[in-house]
This record gives sequence, C-alpha cells and structure tokens, in this order.
Amino acid sequence: MSEPQTLPAALQSLLDREAIRDCLLRYCRGIDRCDEDALRSAYWEDATDCHGAWNGSAAGFIAQALPRLRQGGRRVHQITNVLIELHGDVAAVESSFIALQSTAAQPDRETFLCGRYADRFERRGGEWRVAARTVVYDWIEERTRPELAQDDAALFGARQPVGGRAPHDAVYALLHNVRGG
Repeated sequence: MSEPQTLPAALQSLLDREAIRDCLLRYCRGIDRCDEDALRSAYWEDATDCHGAWNGSAAGFIAQALPRLRQGGRRVHQITNVLIELHGDVAAVESSFIALQSTAAQPDRETFLCGRYADRFERRGGEWRVAARTVVYDWIEERTRPELAQDDAALFGARQPVGGRAPHDAVYALLHNVRGG
C-alpha cells in the first residue's frame, strides 16, 4: 500500500495511470486491426520486446509481426487486471491479457492465450510508453473450429459490420467523423 498523497500528487498519479492504460489499449488496437501507427505509438523507438519466439527490439517485433497479421486471420486481444507501480518517470506495469487468434494459414485453428505483459514503462517528454516488455504465458488452448474458415457473411450472418484491418474497420470511420475529417 502506498502512502497518502497530496491532492496535486494524487491527480498526477491518476493522469499517469490513465495514460499508461491508454497506451496498453492502443497496443491491442494495433495488433487486432493491423494498425502500424497505433502499434508503434505504444513503444518507445528503442524499446525491447520478449514476445514468445521473438526476443529483440520492439521495432523488430512489429516488422516481423505485421506482414503475418496482414495476411488474414482473426484476433481479439483484451487487457485486464492492470497493476501499475509508479516511480517518478518509470513504472512497473503488470497487465493480464486474453487473446483469441486464428491465422490465414490455418483459419480453422483457434488459439486461446492468457498471460501477462510485464512492462517497464517510461515517461519521456510527458508521454508514457513501453520501454521493455516481457510476455508471460499462463494458459493456452488450441482447437479446430471448421466454421471459422467460412467467409464473414456465412460466419456472422446479419451481425454486421465485422471487425477488419485498419483503415477499413468501423472504428476508423468513427474516428474520422469525430475528428471532423
């Protein structure tokens, strides 16, 4: 438990925590929508990422992941149980994730992953981003789901629109409209 804070310090803490949560969610949008700008905005340029088979620069992770993700498949990443320990311009952040994935190469193969992002966040120029990430895997289930290989119309029927890649997903039309573009 932390010591009681003065009101300005407590407000800054809340602002910092919200900025970190926003960054975590931009990462999820970036992965799920193949949105390179959102994905890169979650990491500092010199960040590292230990992500399963990938262990190196975050830029390298993005460079090898995006072409594969853009081939197709379905992805949903959700962040839960975010614990943030602030230490000035550095934070230790543990956030649980749930990911459901299929690939273009095996559209009928579903992978369900649960784990945690163990992140070192840094605030630079007033902005929080991931400086170092280690992905910890806690659960995996894989199964064959033949219905996933169907096209969107057959799979979702009247449940439209369906999720898509940037910039064609419905959220990008919303953002364009709200931003007055």
